[in-house]
Amino acid sequence: MKEARKQNLKEARTLQIWNVIYDVIEVVVSLIAGFTANSSALIGWGLDSTIEVVSAGTLGWRLHGEIKGIDEEKVKRRQKITLNVIAISFTLICVFISYDSITKLINQETANWSTLGLIILLVSLAVNPILIYFKRKYGKKLDSPALMADAKDTFICLYQTVVVLIGLLLVNWLGWWWADPVAALLIVPYAAKEGWEAYNKARNINYNIAKND
Repeated sequence: MKEARKQNLKEARTLQIWNVIYDVIEVVVSLIAGFTANSSALIGWGLDSTIEVVSAGTLGWRLHGEIKGIDEEKVKRRQKITLNVIAISFTLICVFISYDSITKLINQETANWSTLGLIILLVSLAVNPILIYFKRKYGKKLDSPALMADAKDTFICLYQTVVVLIGLLLVNWLGWWWADPVAALLIVPYAAKEGWEAYNKARNINYNIAKND
């Protein structure tokens, strides 16, 4: 293994470790804020962060395997598993957010103001662009579809952060009770698209392994 690639792998793995640490903090804070405020958008955002923890952890495992020198087929299999985890994660996000948001629209449930939610959303607006930049950087250097897919996952979190923040402010400033569940539903189409793309990339890796065998 070339030293430059090995160094990039180590740096990418370190990035995923920091990603997991931050996302765990984000999960705890956002879910507490979401359930306290009865906010579909904040809860959905927190669950997305939970899935990001799983995704980042699985991707770190895949990178660790290549650093340790496992053979190419095993690297591809780990890459396939990582992409499948990301695809399943997006699917779960779509199902939960759709159910929770539609239920609250039907029942006309109103979300309450959450200062804690506002704080973690603003922190996320600062942190996620940094994570996206470095995931794309190492994804290109390592020619890693899994890292690029994970960067898109983080971009969805950033997009979701903006949408949830707008919904939170509209509920508080204008009293638009429906803004919170609608903000959550706006996440679904994009998440579904990226989940499908991750699934297709995993299928392509399957094909390549079978072809090599």
